[in-house]
Order: sequence, then C-alpha cells, then structure tokens
Amino acid sequence: MAHAGATTETPSPSSNKGFDTWFELTKRGSTISREIRGGLVTFFTMAYIIVLNPLIIGTVPDKNGNLITGQPISAAGALDTSIAMVAVATALIAGIMTILMGVYGRFPIAIATGLGLNALVAYTIAPSMTWPQAMGLVVWEGVLITILVLTGFRKAILDAVPRPMRAAISVGIGLFIAFIGLYDAGVVRQQASGAVPVELGIGGALKGWPIAVFLLTLLLLIVLYVRKVKGAILIAIVSGTVLAVIVEAVARLGQMTDVNPTGWKLNVPSLHAFHAPIFGLPLPDLFGGFTGAAGPGAVLGLILLVFSLLLSDFFDTMGTMVAVAAEGNMLQEDGNPPHSQEILLVDSVAAIAGGVGSVSSTTSYIESAAGVGEGARTGIASIVTGLAFLVAIVASPLVNMVPSEAAAPALFFVGFLMMSQVVEIDWTDPEVAIPGFLTIVLMPFTYSITTGIGAGFIAYALIKIIRGKARDVHPLLYGVAAAFLIYFAQGVIAGLFT
Repeated sequence: MAHAGATTETPSPSSNKGFDTWFELTKRGSTISREIRGGLVTFFTMAYIIVLNPLIIGTVPDKNGNLITGQPISAAGALDTSIAMVAVATALIAGIMTILMGVYGRFPIAIATGLGLNALVAYTIAPSMTWPQAMGLVVWEGVLITILVLTGFRKAILDAVPRPMRAAISVGIGLFIAFIGLYDAGVVRQQASGAVPVELGIGGALKGWPIAVFLLTLLLLIVLYVRKVKGAILIAIVSGTVLAVIVEAVARLGQMTDVNPTGWKLNVPSLHAFHAPIFGLPLPDLFGGFTGAAGPGAVLGLILLVFSLLLSDFFDTMGTMVAVAAEGNMLQEDGNPPHSQEILLVDSVAAIAGGVGSVSSTTSYIESAAGVGEGARTGIASIVTGLAFLVAIVASPLVNMVPSEAAAPALFFVGFLMMSQVVEIDWTDPEVAIPGFLTIVLMPFTYSITTGIGAGFIAYALIKIIRGKARDVHPLLYGVAAAFLIYFAQGVIAGLFT
C-alpha cells in the first residue's frame, strides 16, 4: 500500500545496533526522519484534545456544584483556573503515556484522554458524585483492564476475531476518522432546525475562510501525495496553519459560535501570550463513589458505568491497534500487530494514569493513523509525539495556533488510505458481509467505534448460529457478544432497579 511521504525514501540502518534492534527501525523499513515527521503529524492531528478536554471536564460541575479543581463554579476565576489546570494535566498525562508506548510498546500509537469516555464521565458520572469519586471509578476501570491484559484475556479476544471482521473494523474506523475530519473542519455540521441530523457547511453551502483553509489544505495534500512528495501530510498541515494565521490576522474571524458560524471551529490560529502552566488537580477517591451510593440500585448503576467505560476502552483500543497496523502494513501472519501484548498493557496502564491525573480515562488515538500515513512505523514516532505533548505544556500558544481546519485534512485523507482494507471482506458471503457492513457503517453513523464493533460481533455470532455453524465461532466471541448485549441493554437493566 502506498502512503503519503513514505514511497521514495530508502531506509537506512541506524548506527546504533542496540537502538535499531529494540525499535526495529530497519526491520520495519523506516528511518529516523520518517519517524519524526510521523510523530509530529500524529501530534498535530490530535493536539485538539489539549483544548477540547478542558472544555468538557473542566467546565461541568459535580453534584455539589464544584468544578474538577474543587472550586464552586460560581467563584470568581474558577472556570478559567479549571480549564487551565485540566489543559496542563491533559498534556502531561498524554506526553508521559505516549512516550511509554513508544519505549515499551514500540508502536506508533499515541495516547491521550479519550473522547466519548470523557463525555461519559463529565455528563453522566460526575453529576451524581464528586469529581474525585468519578475519577476513582476511572481508576478502577483501568485496573480491571490491566488485569485482563496481564491474564492474557484481552489478547485472547483479539486472537479470536476473524480476519474479515478485523478488516471491517479498520474500514469502519477509516470512515469514522474521515467523518471526524469533516466535522472538525465545519464542513459537516449539525443542522440547527433538527430537520436532518447533519448538513453540508452552513445551510447546505460551503461558506467562510475556515472551510476554504480546509479545502485548500486538502487539495495541497492530494497534490503532494500523488506527486509522491516526502512529508506530504506534515507539509500540508504546516502550510494550512500558516495560511490560517494570515487569514485570522487580516479578517479577525474569531471562534465559531451560533452568531458567528464562519469562525474557526476549535482553535483560533493566532499567537496568544505565554503563561506559566498551572498544576494541582485533586487525586481520585477510590471508594467514595461506592460507599456514598444510596441503595443497591445506585451501586448497580455505578457498576454498569464502570462496565461501559471498560467495554468502550477495551474495544476502541483493539480496533485502533489493528487499524493503525493495517494502515502501515504491519500486521503479522496471525493478523495481530507486533508487540500487541505490550501495546495493550501500556494502554491499560494509561487508563489508570488518566484517573490518577484527573483527566478522565486515557486511551489509544486513531489519529495515530495519520502519522503512520506519513511513514511512521516504530515507537520512535510515539516518543516524538509524547515529547511534543510535554512541550505543549509550556508552549500552548504554538499548539493552539494550529486550527482544526488545518489538521482535519490529514484525518480525512487517512480515511481514504484505510478504505483499501475493504477488499478483504467477501461481500458475497452473508456470514461476514452483514456483520462487516454493520461494523463499518455504525462507527461513523453513531460516532462510536465500540458500537460498530459490538453490533458486528453480535451479528456474526447470531448468523453463524442461524446457519448451523455455531462451532465455527470462538467461545470467547460468544462471551464478548453477550457482554455487548448487556452493554446495549444497560439502560433497561438499570431501570429495573430504580
């Protein structure tokens, strides 16, 4: 498979044999320069989490009306302090865990606070308890996943997934991140009237300079890719950022709002004043959430919430890991990425670290596929991404200068690259075609990797049973399908005890 920036550079062995052997730089056909470019591309495509996570968990009060910092939301300056502290902690945990992924997992996947997981914590868990108690539940979710990894259960499930389903997961994730790219750029938006779920641009038209920046950056990326220019994705992101900064300096567009729909979606591309990082988020309360629960119904509700976090994190990572490896042609003969056990262990420990750091559960990011599309193949790229996150703690103005409109073209384009896996599904065989279809379409349609995987697994097991081939399904897949049935029915189950 051809990748942007990865087709014309001849790999060369590292002068340090120990370094080269550990990271398998020569074995995977990469070079230091490609790893650096890939690591930076991954960072720029997911740096939005430093801005977005504080807006999600830094602005929502707990049951006592306190922000995550412990201050009442009504206190003067409390909101600004909360946002600043969460931003620093988000970058810190992401940096440390991504470097650990690079050094121990030796794979080009970056780790940061999981979108969707943080929303579940902020809007469902925190309103019923204090923030330290909510983060305690996140820690327990990470502990459970770590146990599953250490016992080999998590990898055993990965091994039990048939190849066509893995291909469907990769394709579904490709469409998912392509949709994320369009949404982050404002090309696709929620329609204000609600008559249809989404619409093109503003009122069905592509208006405004930010969308123009996205389109021009995407056009440049396509030109560079078909011309086989090394560093195509990184060059496009940097070029789009420069253009965006110039546009903002001249037009003063500002942030996108209901009254300013042609503004920038996430980051306003201008250099803000530097400020010292603010630390000090509280530590998690590991047992308070359970001891403070009123009755067995409340305890069951908490268990279901932890189960939701666990299942989402569990299968998001599995899908991400396989998809990124497939994008870089790194799947082994057994269909797994290299060092899959180490990758899963780092990811599970990262979930614990997210709770301890009070930034919500952290997990592997599918945006890493953008770095792989740029040529990243080893953990060196993850080290570069992690270091960039640490630099972002004190250089947030430079990070904030990259608008989503300049980074989103990379996500959209990588969606195209990942579509190649669709040929591995036999569309004439309903036993894999129907589950594969459900997996692929439900990921972008529901904005959830977990939902797509769950629906696909349930359909796969059910169709095999209907066709009298129940023994062809690995026993672990039946267990996973049953777990997903509980996951999808948890609202009904919780309602029986309230």
